[in-house]
Amino acid sequence: MSGLLDQALDPLAAALKVTGYRQQLVSANIANANTPNYRAVDIPFAQVMQAVQAGDKGSLPLTTDSNRQFSETGNNASMAAFVQYQRGSQVGLDNNSVDMNREQADFLQNSVRYQADLTFLTGKIKTLTSAITGTTA
Repeated sequence: MSGLLDQALDPLAAALKVTGYRQQLVSANIANANTPNYRAVDIPFAQVMQAVQAGDKGSLPLTTDSNRQFSETGNNASMAAFVQYQRGSQVGLDNNSVDMNREQADFLQNSVRYQADLTFLTGKIKTLTSAITGTTA
């Protein structure tokens, strides 16, 4: 029985984790829009989702300039291995690569994805609860 529940809920739970982590990265980009030498970062959502669902604990090494950058522990450690600098961002005079229009669009898109995943997960839980108890919601 537990295997069936895991099979039903794990993909949506993984999507929530990855989307939540991406939201942290986008928020950090927005917060550092005026920080000199800051380079915008992101994760390839589809690639990270595949790795998280497959149980990959971050086989790609995390490359940083300092041991204080992106030091992740726990659940986010596997996703931190996929963090990469955004490509195609125009670098300003202060060597900052944050494009606020892009970041705001990514923030909104990611928020909508998170809400959709949460709605699907809630619906799945209600359906499973109804099936277990024999009632209709």
